[in-house]
Amino acid sequence: MSQHHHHHHHVSGKNLLIAIILNLTITLSQVIGGIFSGSLALLSDALHNFSDVLTLLIAYVANRLSHKEHTESKTFGYRRAEIIAAFFNTSVLMAVAIFLIYESYQKLINPQSVDSLTVVWLGVLSIFLNALGVLLVKDDAHHNMNIKAAYLHLLTDMVTSVAVVAGGLLMYFYQIYWVDPLVSMIIALYLIVASWSLMKVSLSVLMQFTPEGIAIQDIINKIKETQNGIENVHHVHLWQLDDHSIHLEAHLNFQDNISLQECSAVLDSLEKVLKKDFGVTHTTFQCEHNRCQVMNAIV
Repeated sequence: MSQHHHHHHHVSGKNLLIAIILNLTITLSQVIGGIFSGSLALLSDALHNFSDVLTLLIAYVANRLSHKEHTESKTFGYRRAEIIAAFFNTSVLMAVAIFLIYESYQKLINPQSVDSLTVVWLGVLSIFLNALGVLLVKDDAHHNMNIKAAYLHLLTDMVTSVAVVAGGLLMYFYQIYWVDPLVSMIIALYLIVASWSLMKVSLSVLMQFTPEGIAIQDIINKIKETQNGIENVHHVHLWQLDDHSIHLEAHLNFQDNISLQECSAVLDSLEKVLKKDFGVTHTTFQCEHNRCQVMNAIV
């Protein structure tokens, strides 16, 4: 067995903490404003912002856990904590969205007057504070699925706050109060679209599915093409441990009864090729001779 060391991008927990404080400020102001103004769009945005506070808190804890060292009882450490957090957070977003669609439908049937100026000013505050949060975590979102989930929350909040302000202005100038639940429904649908792909990816990692864009048959072909002495490759498993680590295990059936030294040279060569061509960061190979004649068995 051999392993490649992969250099991870270091994610800043401090930026997440600042984003949590910003979102807590938005949430409290929008809850109070939503109750006093009678605006569902503002309360929807507040609920969305509160889900952000939870998201960012979970992301922060998961981020801290993922840096803990592995132990004998936890040989992989807590490296999956951030994937679990990403899945949980996107699931929460979906649940919030479904609730908002139901509430918006009720209000569309029976529109009520809204204190539109409160809606506009609190929407503007939310845009400004969310924009700060987005800037804080933007760089880390490119390297980390967990932070990307948190970043998506902040970004959707910023966009939905723009919709809240637009709705508030329409209500203020034209007294079109059905715009409020309509904006709320648009926010909810946007949440579902924004969350779906990340939810799918994080679930796929948790279920140890083959990473997207890599075909196991291509890996088998590459192994046999790189080393002519390998008769067949079987018991192949390929999975992602976290954002950065792709693991491969396989049994290699050799044509000749080669020495351990020759076998090690073959494994070194395969590691380099598989890392370069498929991004595999960790390989576990079992070398065999005349043990299994099944060709290319993925079992």
